[in-house]
Amino acid sequence: MQGFNMGRYVPPEHEGTVSANKLAGKHALGNRARKAGQGILTVRFEMPFAIWCTTCPKETIIGQGVRFNAEKKKVGNYYSTPIYSFRMKHTACGGWIEIRTDPKNTAYVVTDGAKKRDTGEDKILEGDLQLKTEEEKDKLRNDAFAALEVTIDDRRQASVDKSRINELIEATGKDWDDPYKANQKLRKGFRAGRKQREKDHTATEALKDRMSLGIELLAETEEDRMRAGFVDFGEHESASQEQVVRAIQARELFPSSISPSDRKSSKHGTPKLKAELASEQSKARLKRELGQNTKAVLDPFLSSTKSTSTKPLGLKRKRETQGAGNPTEDSEDVASNVQPTSSLVHYDDSD
Repeated sequence: MQGFNMGRYVPPEHEGTVSANKLAGKHALGNRARKAGQGILTVRFEMPFAIWCTTCPKETIIGQGVRFNAEKKKVGNYYSTPIYSFRMKHTACGGWIEIRTDPKNTAYVVTDGAKKRDTGEDKILEGDLQLKTEEEKDKLRNDAFAALEVTIDDRRQASVDKSRINELIEATGKDWDDPYKANQKLRKGFRAGRKQREKDHTATEALKDRMSLGIELLAETEEDRMRAGFVDFGEHESASQEQVVRAIQARELFPSSISPSDRKSSKHGTPKLKAELASEQSKARLKRELGQNTKAVLDPFLSSTKSTSTKPLGLKRKRETQGAGNPTEDSEDVASNVQPTSSLVHYDDSD
């Protein structure tokens, strides 16, 4: 019986004896195996590193990760490991690029149509282990001078390595001469850091609960303390809008300042107490408020704009028009309802 959704029809006389692909004369991989007779299979090849295409009129770079439909073919063996060749076409110029596997160095080698981009990672650095090829080994066996040069270099390198190893052994022995004291020192430092971390974590969690924060808070730094110290919240936090506007209008343009030396030292040269400083600040604040109130009453410019400045900002009052009303009577009623402003200093008309 034919399987479910096989895709091809198999006659009953051939069912179970031959596959549908063989019966139709097609390969299981379809168009990818159109050159299977030549040992070539079409695969999707991704560029392992950036290369320069030398077939283009002006050399063009092909970045790492660019994919091509490449022809995969076995070209040889390294011992029992096969060496594969990937041949692909560059659509920009129509040239062919060939890359082969290198099982000996576990890498890819560009053999035709391009060259690898030099990024400096193939350079041999100090301390890298270099394996000798069979040609180099044969040369050392047959050439006495080459073997002597290698022996001299090895002896020189061995003496440098030996001195370095002795320095490391001495440093390690000095640090771990008494393992108990070294362990005790490490545990003591860890214990002190653990207590500080627990204290900071407790304070952070308390702050998050108090401020209802759902984010992680970072540790406080010296820059945060300095920036927080520059913030000044002012003295009139609970003042109304009218009082704030009035205080701003009556503020002096060039206020008198007290030098830091007079602020911190008394008449006898001794430092002032906090109570004395607070008392002086309150006196200065009271004096400043008295001067501002007097200026607000006597200054004609402030008195003329007083009616407009005391109105709530951003609000407009809609007046109802009365057709039968008398404008003279309305103005008199408004004038009678105006209360005299309270000022610190009162002047009689006779004066």
